[in-house]
Amino acid sequence: MKLRTKIHLFTTLLMLILLALMNTGVYLLYERLAINTEYEQLKGRGEELLTSFNQLTDATDPSIILRAYMPTDGAVRVLNDEGKPIQSVHASLEFEKFNLQQSKDDTYAKSEIDGVPVIMIETPAIWVDGSVVKLQLIQPLNEVASNADLLKLILVAATTIIAIPLLLSNMALSRIILKPLERLALAMKKSGSSGNYEKVDKAETGKDELAEIGRTFNGMMEALETNYRKQEQFVSNASHELKTPLTVIESYAKLLLRRGFTNEQVATEALGAIVNESRRMNDLIIQMLELAKNKEDTSLSLKEIDLSLLLESTASQMRQAYNRTVELHGGSSLFIQSDEQKLKQLLFILLDNARKYSEDKIIITAAKEEKSITVSIHDFGEGIAQDQIPHLFDRFYRVNQDRNRKTGGAGLGLAIARELSEKLQIHINVQSKLGSGTCFTLLIPYNLEGGKEGGR
Repeated sequence: MKLRTKIHLFTTLLMLILLALMNTGVYLLYERLAINTEYEQLKGRGEELLTSFNQLTDATDPSIILRAYMPTDGAVRVLNDEGKPIQSVHASLEFEKFNLQQSKDDTYAKSEIDGVPVIMIETPAIWVDGSVVKLQLIQPLNEVASNADLLKLILVAATTIIAIPLLLSNMALSRIILKPLERLALAMKKSGSSGNYEKVDKAETGKDELAEIGRTFNGMMEALETNYRKQEQFVSNASHELKTPLTVIESYAKLLLRRGFTNEQVATEALGAIVNESRRMNDLIIQMLELAKNKEDTSLSLKEIDLSLLLESTASQMRQAYNRTVELHGGSSLFIQSDEQKLKQLLFILLDNARKYSEDKIIITAAKEEKSITVSIHDFGEGIAQDQIPHLFDRFYRVNQDRNRKTGGAGLGLAIARELSEKLQIHINVQSKLGSGTCFTLLIPYNLEGGKEGGR
């Protein structure tokens, strides 16, 4: 059964049940109030009859008094202590054999004659001979029955009339509810059949939960499409980067097979090229694995770090490894809470990037700010054009292809730096001018928010 049919059936049946319960309650309430009204009137007539009985004399005919106070279309009976009628007056022969007993706990007894409700009250009285008798007043409720039938007809007609707009409103409600879901299902089917990332139409309008579901779905599809395009680009770039050294290795290996055993110079050149390309391919694979590892949900090892000592240690290692001039400026005792290993890796990537694209000195400057410590790494290389700065942290992106080829870069170092900065809640600003070098500024928080990974 479709959801639309379920909504129609459930809502319609629920409303009809509620209407039936309400109508039944109205009908029963009216019947009770009407009978109670008739009872009060019958009770008043009985009290008047008792008053008249008290004024009876031997010369008065009791039947005249009984007939005077007989209920309309009803009857009055006098029973002795054995329950046998002494005298009775009635408007119909049906009351001659009518027998109704009233219990001690009830104020009146109720029965039916030919479908018409009848009530009877019983009260003790002193008969003309001084004996105690039971005085019964019987009242048929013809008008109550007639009004109850009319009320029943009105309630049934009202329920029938209400059911029509109720059914139409349920259909409209189900359409309102299911229309966004149908659009969502259609978009999913199209995505599955076409292989494209289809989005829900008209999801931007509306402020209800269903519209929010549509917008969330569209956002998810956009994210999936973006990630898929990035993955395609990554695979394409990675295959290209790996294909180049493999082609070089294959070419020099063939050269070795042809002339390497007879020409030592050719063999030396080929083996050198194979070693260099193998090392470059190995570095590329290590960077790719590092980039994938940084995406994993790894925990941080947080501790208090003296950033000034860490910067001095990193600069010293850079000087010793590459014989470059690295100047460090800034205050001492710059304490932060962070992951020392990941922070050091981030600094090495940025310093190595400055080393590759600058032959001059590298200047590191650290300074305290109100909410963070700023660390600037300034090189004096060729610089970067402004339109290229937003793409620096993209995977495999190169500002200058020829220069990157010479330095051995694969365009993954800054992508790894971005992943590390996100984990350490460090914001990176880049300022550069062609011919004047580049400055990477790190805004390092004193404490990580929540004590865990954060975003840039």
